[in-house]
Amino acid sequence: MSRIVTPQSAFPTPADDRPGEHRLALTLAVAAATVAVVAVLAVTGPVLEELIDALPSVNGPAAAGVFLAVVGVLALATIAVRFALLARNRARRRALEARFEGGISCGLRHRELEDALAELPGCEVPLATRYSIVADPAGLSFWNGGARPRRAAHVAWREVRSIRPDELIAGSRPAPVVIVRVRRQGTSIALPLLLAGEQPGVFAVTDAPFYAVVRSWKALHRTALEHEGLEPPTSTTPIPVITASTAALVDVATSPRRAARREARH
Repeated sequence: MSRIVTPQSAFPTPADDRPGEHRLALTLAVAAATVAVVAVLAVTGPVLEELIDALPSVNGPAAAGVFLAVVGVLALATIAVRFALLARNRARRRALEARFEGGISCGLRHRELEDALAELPGCEVPLATRYSIVADPAGLSFWNGGARPRRAAHVAWREVRSIRPDELIAGSRPAPVVIVRVRRQGTSIALPLLLAGEQPGVFAVTDAPFYAVVRSWKALHRTALEHEGLEPPTSTTPIPVITASTAALVDVATSPRRAARREARH
């Protein structure tokens, strides 16, 4: 049995596309800041207690006003961050649309996908919370970043064994996912891809738009395998649609056989 081997060198990653180093620096910076804050609190703890005791008392309405003001500021900050992330996603999509001819979808990171990518050889770059999926004749690629996208992972169509819809429990409700089974270097991994909406307030893509993406990926998969002279897996071949006219023709063609079997039984 032959194995599909995809070396890491086949998908080069530029030096600035290695967020592991940035993540390590960020972790060290956060740890240093945490130690500094704890040390300051430990040293100035008694002074802070005396300062708090010396503060004048605040009546109920004033305290409620301060509380509402703080909540309002936090809400505005959350909304600002949300729209900044959406603007970043739109900038990444525009950049990818100018670079690729394939379809572009928005993916939502979740624990099951992170665990699957961790087991897939050659996928060491973590995905952003919302990332982009590019489906083109070369395969499926996953992108982070904004106006200058950075590729996090790539799966060639020859490595894909099957593409099928399924469901994933997100919180307390089911959400549709695309299960892409990949075989690389003798390892078979199922990637549960949760397609997300790019508009504010849209969590997951469902119904007709979701199945349109699944059909387009399956079509690209079949075309790529046929171009390389490979046999598409059974689960990837198109499913025949039985219409009313087709069913009537089948019934007419098989009715003499049914009559002959009934006569034989009698």
